[in-house]
Amino acid sequence: MEGIEVRGLQIAYERAGSGPPLLLLHGFVGDSREWRRQIDGLSDEFTVVAWDAPGAGRSEDPPTSFRMPDYADCLAEFISALDLERPHIAGLSFGGALALELYRRHPTVPLTLILAGAYAGWTGSLPAEVAEERLRKSLELADKSPAEFVKAMIPTLFPDTTPEALIHGFSAIMGEFHPDGFRTMARSLAEADLRDVLPKIRIPTLLVYGDRDVRASLDVAEDIRNAIPESRLVVFPGVGHMSSVQAGDELNREFRRFLRAAPP
Repeated sequence: MEGIEVRGLQIAYERAGSGPPLLLLHGFVGDSREWRRQIDGLSDEFTVVAWDAPGAGRSEDPPTSFRMPDYADCLAEFISALDLERPHIAGLSFGGALALELYRRHPTVPLTLILAGAYAGWTGSLPAEVAEERLRKSLELADKSPAEFVKAMIPTLFPDTTPEALIHGFSAIMGEFHPDGFRTMARSLAEADLRDVLPKIRIPTLLVYGDRDVRASLDVAEDIRNAIPESRLVVFPGVGHMSSVQAGDELNREFRRFLRAAPP
């Protein structure tokens, strides 16, 4: 892991390979390690960078007042500091909402968008009562032990057909969550409503969802697909929320196909 200071926060990240830059944004229950198969599988063709968002992994926790615009501005400065000119941006779950906020605030930064199991924010994609209950549950889980946190979250992330080895590996990552950072990310995702930016997106956009995803369902995927002009939706059968972990090889193939067709 490497590190850099951005907006007064120490940000950890991993970088591998050479070629066009591909920046990976993780979800709110993991960190850059959830992209292991993408880092290893795509670094033969791309400069792959995976950050630990403020409040996750080996990065410092942000102020509790941080919200999605703050994460997006921090990300834009991170991209500039690493000289990642017009990177492809791929975000999973929270990372997908962050990618949308980045486009809203810094539309000339991303070259393309890949949104995996993403929301237009919980407020933007879920009924109000569902978003409120999801936030309440997240804040409650933040006070639990790592083992209790993992036990409660895993069934919402992977279908019961997922190989135990994959679940065990991701459980180890989840068990190192930052309670304060997790609360801040949960509040940011809960409050975000990014529906207004979707029809304004004018760069190639790939949507990737699993048909067994109980967090970001195919209804969410269809709403986003219908709102983003000329976006393309790929659905993985039998896959849940964590496609980067459960369907790493399939995800890599879709990434590569999409990115090779993108404008230089």
